[in-house]
Amino acid sequence: MINEYDEIKNLLKKSKLLFEQPEATNIARSIENRLSDKYGNNTSTTKTSEEDDVVKKEKSKSYRISGGLLTIHSTEKKELELTKEEKSSFQETMDEFVAEVSDLSDFGVLNMYENDVQWSGKIVDMDIEFFFSIGEKNGVYINGDMIKLDEKLTELMGKLTSFYEKFKAKWAKVISLRKKTKQKKI
Repeated sequence: MINEYDEIKNLLKKSKLLFEQPEATNIARSIENRLSDKYGNNTSTTKTSEEDDVVKKEKSKSYRISGGLLTIHSTEKKELELTKEEKSSFQETMDEFVAEVSDLSDFGVLNMYENDVQWSGKIVDMDIEFFFSIGEKNGVYINGDMIKLDEKLTELMGKLTSFYEKFKAKWAKVISLRKKTKQKKI
């Protein structure tokens, strides 16, 4: 029998697949539906065929920046270009994380959407995976097996939470600048 902990753990594993599989939209809908069914949210995840067409036409472009990977997602091809400011923000984000949280980190892809930024990675020495999201489901999420509860973990959680606030402020600004630029072009 699967308990709530196991179910949440399975959902987190599936969320990681969002970054690795082309059918990410279907996985996301599956997760939303399961959460909606389990916790009684009345939000509908049913999409019209027009909305499905928009999802299918989403494009992405990835950029390698100092060993990290930033992927921009958009339905507009012209919105896939990376600016110098965005590149600089990504480099600063990685550098600041190493300086403020952990110098033994493996970073995942930073995914930038029109209204959301998601970034994940692993803190190697603690064997903890982290996930940052701003937008609709903003917050800091962690995943790990058999994590020892001690002062080192407590300190790390404080660092992650503190860093998330800087991350959120920086990338919210990037998203708002993208929106302003988009409005000027129209």
